[in-house]
Amino acid sequence: MMRRMFKICTLAALVAYGGGAAQAERVRVTGEVVDTWCALTGIMFAAGTAHHQCAVWCAAGGIPVSIKTSDGAYYVVLRIEDDDSSATSDTFVKIQSHEVSVDGELHERDGVKYLFVSKVADDKGVVNLTHSDFGIVPFGN
Repeated sequence: MMRRMFKICTLAALVAYGGGAAQAERVRVTGEVVDTWCALTGIMFAAGTAHHQCAVWCAAGGIPVSIKTSDGAYYVVLRIEDDDSSATSDTFVKIQSHEVSVDGELHERDGVKYLFVSKVADDKGVVNLTHSDFGIVPFGN
């Protein structure tokens, strides 16, 4: 039920408030897969491997996943490949904290960038090795 509600709400956000869907643009985006809640709120101070387990829990729990690019931009991923259950997608859980390049449709509304990912073009795995500096969040040093 939560998956369906998330899907309905996110799709509705793109078509509501202005009368039409945001214009889509084909893009390739490269960056680290992050859970949007912790990344944007700063509630967890760490990133990369130090934050990996928390990011997995957030993705599994339905927190929206984003791709954070090297310039600090966030792209909220609404769907990945052919997965219709994006809110708790197994794919999101498996690639959390990975550096990826994805192809997809970019929609922008009110300054927020949304991605419908058609293909994960490259997956370098976890490259942001921060656990030696921060421990493992939320357990810490």
